[in-house]
Amino acid sequence: MCGRFTLRTPADAFAKYFLAGTVDVCIPSLKPRFNIAPTQMIAAVRWSQDNQPEFCELRWGLIPSWAKDKKIANALINARGESLGEKPAFRGAFKRRRCAILADGFYEWRRDGKRKRPSYIFAKGHQPFCFAGLWEHWESPQETIESATIVTTAANEFLKDLHDRMPVILPAAALRTWLEPTTDPDSLHDLIRSAPPEFLDRYEVCSDVNSPRTDQSNLIEPLPHDLFGE
Repeated sequence: MCGRFTLRTPADAFAKYFLAGTVDVCIPSLKPRFNIAPTQMIAAVRWSQDNQPEFCELRWGLIPSWAKDKKIANALINARGESLGEKPAFRGAFKRRRCAILADGFYEWRRDGKRKRPSYIFAKGHQPFCFAGLWEHWESPQETIESATIVTTAANEFLKDLHDRMPVILPAAALRTWLEPTTDPDSLHDLIRSAPPEFLDRYEVCSDVNSPRTDQSNLIEPLPHDLFGE
């Protein structure tokens, strides 16, 4: 799964990443974030009604357009990639409302007795990347919310000791295919796969990241290996 992630890459680096996927989009400068949590706003790129890629900010936790209560978002921060075309909550968005969620790392936890030890996972060389996402537009008499979920798949060999799921990371070359609404969803299943193990690196970090109220640069600093007698 993916329950927390980071976004601290400068806008110009992300612009190059999207251009590598033939997606010409303006990425604004964003405040660095080190502990993005569900219900918070996240940065993404989607296809606009004018048939152009556009930057947008979406609330993390999908609210289907037909939902009667926005609280459903708490259960829809992730979407299993294997069943996107079958689940009512994701089926429509998978066909027409796909997005790429900007990121440069994410967290996962390993249970150690009664406590959980967090690890920070990132691309080697600290390259930026995007998660495959879906977005929705929801309205009530009181408010309008545009929201998103992160697509997940089976964890690769590098991460499966932490969790059996991981977010789908889109290669730059696949961005346009994923984003364009005219793409046949049946052709996207080859993109819903785990990143190659050699693409990623990881290390343990301090437990301060456990609180979604904490958002500071020291959260991604590695812990000394001998802290746990290793």
